[in-house]
Amino acid sequence: MGRVTATDRRTVLLATAGLTLAAGCATRSAVAHPAPSSAGSAPPLPTQLTHGPRDRPRVALTFHGAGDPATARALLTEAERRGARLTVLAVGTWLDTHPDLARRILDGGHDLGNHTQNHLDINAMSEAEARQEITGCAERIRRLTGSVGTWFRPSRTPTASPLVTRLAQEAGYPHVLSYDVDSLDYTSPGAAAVARKVLAEIREGSVVSLHFGYADTVAALPVVLEELDRRGLAAVTSTELFS
Repeated sequence: MGRVTATDRRTVLLATAGLTLAAGCATRSAVAHPAPSSAGSAPPLPTQLTHGPRDRPRVALTFHGAGDPATARALLTEAERRGARLTVLAVGTWLDTHPDLARRILDGGHDLGNHTQNHLDINAMSEAEARQEITGCAERIRRLTGSVGTWFRPSRTPTASPLVTRLAQEAGYPHVLSYDVDSLDYTSPGAAAVARKVLAEIREGSVVSLHFGYADTVAALPVVLEELDRRGLAAVTSTELFS
């Protein structure tokens, strides 16, 4: 049997996912959010962001920061090797256990944000409990990096309640970062299924929800990035997506 190359493995994974390198870009309808304007003429960004501008070839791959640090480093390294930049919404307890990863994320050119301290159902909490979940993680990020980070994503829910939104703003996060593509990688459906789900739904301006800590995600990322490159879609930080 001949030697199997990395390209061969990616081709097989794409085929298993029901995709080919010549596949078109599937889309789904969504309410567009206005893009910010440097001239100040456009409406301001909404408080809760689901996706970026649909008229620019950019997408944001966002990762819930938790799980095995080796998996996190593998994903960061693979993204950087291909010129992609990620957004990591870190859980505070994860940073407590792996404090070096905060600097690793920023040094790689990625965004680092807040995904609450304990990753509990924040919308179901009292005001005092929810505030502590947000500020607890913010304080850890500030201690490790000098800043609370740019983005906040609520835990156990794609969107924040009005109370949680207000508390996040008070903690220094003007916007709640949601997403319009859910990879479902946390269900461990297999790398092919993760790639298929993302590539079937992603389009200009999409924000994709992914997770550190899952082997399926590590295996799917090269396939996703290769296909995004073929489609002319750049994987950028959320800061760049909304700039």
